[in-house]
Amino acid sequence: MDQLTQSLEREGSSSRSVLLSRGLAFLTRPSAVRWVPIPLRLIVGYGFMEHGFAKLSRGPEAFAAILHTMGVPAPHLMAWLTILTELIGGLAVLLGAFVPLASLPMAAVLFVAMLTVHLPYGFSSIKLLSVTSGRAQFGPPGYELDLLYLACLAALVLGGSGPMAIDNYLRKIWKPRS
Repeated sequence: MDQLTQSLEREGSSSRSVLLSRGLAFLTRPSAVRWVPIPLRLIVGYGFMEHGFAKLSRGPEAFAAILHTMGVPAPHLMAWLTILTELIGGLAVLLGAFVPLASLPMAAVLFVAMLTVHLPYGFSSIKLLSVTSGRAQFGPPGYELDLLYLACLAALVLGGSGPMAIDNYLRKIWKPRS
């Protein structure tokens, strides 16, 4: 978590003075840097759960039919596995619980979505097709958001879940007494 501070110290006082002159000195304090994972956990956890709830609210059968059309084997099983991964994995990330473990199936869902659904539409997640009656009409999204979610998951796995994470509480409980 002290990576920003350590990086600034390695680069010398010039980077620190730039941050100080821009009124961003609080970023060099370890107490501020440790909170960086919180927004990542919130957006990734909420985003995954929202996608899972959307699939669940339309009915898992509707998502299974889409998977069947795409030629996915065992579409009903895969629909439920995807929905549960999005709901349970999203909640785990949101709470900071078992993030490295939860990130594996979540990353798998993102890779499959990226390669099977979003890749043909290019990189950009925003495809403005037209504006009619004062409303924008958008096309299918590209793989940009999949990459952003993957980057956030990687940052959480490599940098830790941050404060107010269940992982920290569990680590204290399971820490061997010396």
